[in-house]
Amino acid sequence: MNKIFLICLLVFTGNLWSQSIDDAYRYSRSELNGTARYIGMSGAFGALGGDISAISSNPASSAVFLNSIATISLKSRNTDDNLRYHGSTSYSKSDEIDLGNVGGVFVFQGSSDKKLSKFSLGLNFNTTSNFDNNFVTGGISRQSVDAYFLQKANGIPLDQLQLRDDENIADLYSFLGENFGFDEQQAFLGYQGYVIEANQDDPNNTEYFSLVEDGTFDQQYRYNTTGLNGKLSFNIATQYEDWLYLGLNLNSHFINYDKFTEISELHSNTSNDPNVTSRIDFGNNLRTNGDGFSFQLGAIAKAGDHVRLGYTYQSPTWFNMFEETSQYLETYSSTGEFVSVSPNIINVYPEYNFQTPSTHTGSVAFLFGKNGLISGDLSLTDYGDVQFKPKSDLFFQSLNDAISETMKMAPAFKVGGEYRLKALSFRAGYRYEASPFENEEIRSNLNGYSAGLGYNFGSVNLDIAYETSNYEEQIRPLNSVVLNPVSLDRDLSQFVATLTIGL
Repeated sequence: MNKIFLICLLVFTGNLWSQSIDDAYRYSRSELNGTARYIGMSGAFGALGGDISAISSNPASSAVFLNSIATISLKSRNTDDNLRYHGSTSYSKSDEIDLGNVGGVFVFQGSSDKKLSKFSLGLNFNTTSNFDNNFVTGGISRQSVDAYFLQKANGIPLDQLQLRDDENIADLYSFLGENFGFDEQQAFLGYQGYVIEANQDDPNNTEYFSLVEDGTFDQQYRYNTTGLNGKLSFNIATQYEDWLYLGLNLNSHFINYDKFTEISELHSNTSNDPNVTSRIDFGNNLRTNGDGFSFQLGAIAKAGDHVRLGYTYQSPTWFNMFEETSQYLETYSSTGEFVSVSPNIINVYPEYNFQTPSTHTGSVAFLFGKNGLISGDLSLTDYGDVQFKPKSDLFFQSLNDAISETMKMAPAFKVGGEYRLKALSFRAGYRYEASPFENEEIRSNLNGYSAGLGYNFGSVNLDIAYETSNYEEQIRPLNSVVLNPVSLDRDLSQFVATLTIGL
């Protein structure tokens, strides 16, 4: 059904925001993406070069190339989710094919009498995170969605939630968003949708009770997200004499994220009281767009003929973010009376700033002549440093405090190896990423394994790789602590093929 939306531009002071700790993690995390050689060694490239995706690990890597190259990768991404919700289990699977990586490096040789014997310029596009996720799960709960609306409503005067003679649903929903904020809009939906009722019919009343009877509820939760976090890197690097490589990345970032959720519940056994609500359908749409900037500094040093050492500093990413939301609530009474509270309003939130944490990475690689190598990276990221801005906003101050208490320093370790047999290369890797949360039930540690093959045809290289990883996490409907979470056990796998051409 086509709908004509009005625009509610939230431009006044107060709690106008809807951001959460989930957003802090979603936009800060990164996944393993890149060329097949990079994936085949689990991304352990901080002390190595010779691969376009190594630039994302250490910008000095491009100066290791002997010749100019161009590369493109295609990726097949597969997710298998085992879901638990209110004691019931379900399964979801998705598959997609997209462009995994594209880029090139131009190498320029210096004069033999100069200490800067070589420099390089590179351009690389890489997906930082893929947001695609889709599942439907359900179960029998003893907790109703009414808890969400009660939490938002208690403390809000009844006068704000009642329609005036010349007002409709869209008018008051828009007015509350413009002048008060998100919580007031949620309370309004619950009150007008007959989920909650005021304790007293008094404009100054600030306490509410539920119109949903106690009992059990057949709940269903629908979750669909799409989008990605992408990074375009402009790289410059140089080789100093024959033992040191130095590099700089200037990174342009973008975020596209769309999320639709719907939580529905049907009371398993209600009375015939027409004032009792027996069914609730509550839908929410979120659209987020952002653009940002970061930089990376890196160095690779030869410590003898067989050892390479690397270090990379990844700056915070400074994002400008734009969000808009829309909602609807539909309810049925025990006698079948239908109520729809659909404001047909798009809430356009004020632009805000978001800052991810910085990352420090130390790397070491051992080379065995032309036969192969072993490489390892150790990265440290303090997710408690995530910041929503402006810091002068009271809601962001509270949210940033909650992030610093909830999230923590999270080390990540990668190790990979490559063995060469003439033109054929065999690769394998392992990676470990610690949970960024103090409570690891929110998101568990991640373990991943990879393997790959490559063949050198001379001026052309063809590489393939397979990688799989597993982690568990909790997804809370409506980002609310008063509702039970969905527990997700995810197996994520990808198959990558890369073509590299010497220029």
